Amino acid sequence: MDSISVNKFRDHLKNYVEQVVNKHLPLKVTRRSGDDFVVVSAADWERQQETLYVLQNTDLIRQISESAATHTTGKGYSPTAEELHAITGV
Repeated sequence: MDSISVNKFRDHLKNYVEQVVNKHLPLKVTRRSGDDFVVVSAADWERQQETLYVLQNTDLIRQISESAATHTTGKGYSPTAEELHAITGV
């Protein structure tokens, strides 16, 4: 993560905001008082919140783990050709 001073951030606000939004890279802004902050796009913030929600949901993590295990061993559910067609529309 790149880091800049609050003064540089203020002087080039528009450019840094565009960089954060377009490149999806957070930017750490440092202050003399030591209270730094991070700038991140709203889309990236929402994705991070969704990830945290999933990781905190133990039942969902268990289901994902079980699904990965059945997939690895080839014992998971296999849809029929008709079901695949309905899902993909192909």
